[in-house]
Amino acid sequence: MKNKKIIFISLVVLCLLFTILYFKNNIKFIDKELYQSFLEQNLIQKAVIDEDEIFLKVKGENYAIVKDGVDIKELLSKVPIEVKKENYFLLILILILIFSLLFFILISNRKKQNFKIQNHQEQNRNLNTNSWDNLNIKPVISNINFNDVAGVSEVKTELSELVDFLKNPKKYKEFGVKMPKGVLMVGPPGVGKTLIAKAVAGEAGVPFFYQSGSSFVEIYVGMGAKRVRELFSRAKMMAPSIIFIDEIDAVGKARGEMSNVERDSTLNQLLTQMDGFEDNSGVIVIGATNKIELMDSALLRSGRFDRRIFLSLPDFNDRLKILEIYMKDKKNQVNLQKIAKASVGFSGAGLETLVNEAAINALRRNSNQISESDFFAVLNKVLLGKKKILSFNEKEKKIQATYQAAKALSAYYFDIEFEKITLIEDRFKEYENSIKSKSELFNKIKVYLAGSCAMELIYNENYTNSQNDLLKIKEILDLMVSFDMIEDKSLQKQKEEMYEFLTPMKNNIIKLSSILLEKEKLEYDDIKKIMMI
Repeated sequence: MKNKKIIFISLVVLCLLFTILYFKNNIKFIDKELYQSFLEQNLIQKAVIDEDEIFLKVKGENYAIVKDGVDIKELLSKVPIEVKKENYFLLILILILIFSLLFFILISNRKKQNFKIQNHQEQNRNLNTNSWDNLNIKPVISNINFNDVAGVSEVKTELSELVDFLKNPKKYKEFGVKMPKGVLMVGPPGVGKTLIAKAVAGEAGVPFFYQSGSSFVEIYVGMGAKRVRELFSRAKMMAPSIIFIDEIDAVGKARGEMSNVERDSTLNQLLTQMDGFEDNSGVIVIGATNKIELMDSALLRSGRFDRRIFLSLPDFNDRLKILEIYMKDKKNQVNLQKIAKASVGFSGAGLETLVNEAAINALRRNSNQISESDFFAVLNKVLLGKKKILSFNEKEKKIQATYQAAKALSAYYFDIEFEKITLIEDRFKEYENSIKSKSELFNKIKVYLAGSCAMELIYNENYTNSQNDLLKIKEILDLMVSFDMIEDKSLQKQKEEMYEFLTPMKNNIIKLSSILLEKEKLEYDDIKKIMMI
């Protein structure tokens, strides 16, 4: 439309110019004396009579004189004379052209509006019919396998059973073994949840149906539930197969006062479909979330997402393997161990970005290979979501290791179960028990107080790394108040007990912090060995 306007304006301007040129002549009016001089010297090349005026051409210049002041016979004897007739043809042609352009633009605009209306109506019809193609529910065959996924060796072992089941469902059926209908992968963004699901599909060689949780939440009532129903129907038709729902918390959020009718309808349909699975039907649903605490309890109960896999940010050895994969086809002179050590807190996706940024930096300085300086030049540009773990220097790492070691030791002593504790996160088993006792909650508060108490005991200082733990303590206290377990929120008694417990444990905390700095994670057996000495 913009181009048409420009063309139209240009043509109008040209028409105006032609009109001006047509009517305007650069003519000088002369008197009879000058006229006689031109005539006597035979300088007049041409003469044109136009009503009451005579136009003269003299040495390329245009002149005019009143016809009544000129002896026509005398002029005719020396110069050929034309009698001008008005030519309205050009003017009429210009006007016809202008009106034609206006008519053409009006017709084009009307056609365009009609097309938009028809297209909108067609889209509405498509939304109402929702064929398979419109729903975009199509499987893919994954070409990724476990060799392409580094840093998740524990997960690979656990998922290998699912791969075998998808390859040989008959074996499990004959043996009377029921495989889980659903697997829920829980972990922070960028740790490779989608990649792992694709690797399972690739290893098993089965169709892979990918859907985002947010894609089920439509503005049209009932469309999300319809999408869920048809997704499961297609997966059953192509069994054995995998359904992967990324960010499942978008559709599986806990129902309550602030619930959305459409989302609840979609969630109910998801529950119904998972309940409708026959045992060993050959379809496995894999969900991914980093917000398990927001999910509806109905999705987490037995018979739906039976198995949960918790993914952590990669430790040193995992980061080294991931970097080796991403650097495999790149020319470099890099000590990857040094880069792995410097990239504490990076996810797999973060490491991929880091390698790519380092390669770009090498090109920027016109080098044909990547060096360590390229990594360190871009290291601080790659952030980890809300936490800038990359800014930890050696002193800060030591402080953080001491802080986390004190928490690990306290969790071991107060019998708070955990999978592992790393420099930047702790993996307490939050979802095992539905009923919690008062003493258990107080013990958990003591564990969250352990880090800040250790800072005062060992460094005689307080640090800001206790912020997240203090927020968790507040949540627990609010819960205890709501169940009338405590009258006020004073922590003085718990702090005194923690100082009394940790004071004789200083050496053990320091030993555990050294192990944590080296391995970047503490497991139950690591603490047990220290405590047994």
